[in-house]
Amino acid sequence: MVVVTVSCNNTSKDKKVTTDVINNPATADGKADTSSLPVIKFNFLEHDFGQIIQGEKVSIAFKFKNTGKSDLVIASANAGCGCTVPSFPKNPIQPGKEGMVEISFNSSGKRGFQSQHVSVVANTQPNTTVLTIKANVVVPEN
Repeated sequence: MVVVTVSCNNTSKDKKVTTDVINNPATADGKADTSSLPVIKFNFLEHDFGQIIQGEKVSIAFKFKNTGKSDLVIASANAGCGCTVPSFPKNPIQPGKEGMVEISFNSSGKRGFQSQHVSVVANTQPNTTVLTIKANVVVPEN
């Protein structure tokens, strides 16, 4: 039997996120005190690009504000398709400050009505916010 252990001595001085900023007191009975949690408030949750030409790449920035009382940490932003790529701030967003989740959509190989969703997971209650982009992809006539 062989046992291998690996240790990583990470002494980085510019560590941005610590576990003390993540406090999500979710409980099964729903009686958790969420008054001190961050709150992510988006200007809008859905965007329709309208009609776009197949192969076109489009992007939209979903602006948000932390209206809560502690630092907002976005853990991930996941799309259901490789044609949709989200990007989000990696550093904590302080109360009262703003940030953006940018979503890019590549319409190559797509046609017709498209609806793509991005799940933004953060230290909020609830912890997931779904952003939606839509487009009608048309094939150019030759």
